[in-house]
Amino acid sequence: MRVVLAEDLYLLRDGLTLLLEANGFDVVAAVSTGPELVKALDEQNPDVAIVDVRLPPTFTDEGLQAALEARRKVPGLPVLVLSQHVEQLYARELLADGAGAIGYLLKDRVLNSDQFIDAVRRVAQGGTAMDPEVISKLLASNARHEPLAELSPREREVLELMASGKSNAAIAAQLFVSEGAVGKHTANIFSKLRLVPSDDTNRRVLAVLAYLNSTET
Repeated sequence: MRVVLAEDLYLLRDGLTLLLEANGFDVVAAVSTGPELVKALDEQNPDVAIVDVRLPPTFTDEGLQAALEARRKVPGLPVLVLSQHVEQLYARELLADGAGAIGYLLKDRVLNSDQFIDAVRRVAQGGTAMDPEVISKLLASNARHEPLAELSPREREVLELMASGKSNAAIAAQLFVSEGAVGKHTANIFSKLRLVPSDDTNRRVLAVLAYLNSTET
């Protein structure tokens, strides 16, 4: 079974590689950055991808975006995510296509090698392997969060920066993307939040208000 592994911490990446190979997996690529992961997934066409969500160069969502792009090219490509935290938007986006072959494990809650290897095999065979805490967080999301839950991880980041008062140029600089890309993300945000153009309202302000309302405790 061919595996592409993406993890930026050398010791963890090397340890996972040794563990997988000891259990009969063929690690065809073990990479540390988002661009390397994109290239490996495209060239290797693995049976399963094991990815960290946040990879260099920006440590935002490179791992997930590479995996999602690979699943768009190869529908149902098995992906097992390893993360430090429950990223609800990431988990929702992974599950959105309903194709299965998805796993989401929290690094500090993987208690032994058998648990990890079993999760890899289940995902590779088309099943799911979701940490109970991830499922709990998803189920706990209430109805008022639903409009924002439609946003992609990148769109959520753009909205968060928008809410902090940053201009499109400042957002582009922080996320290392073009202003045109920020403009497209902003348009998608307005569309998903159902904020139609109007002479009487400022959609940017309304989007920020929706974000602030969603983060109230």
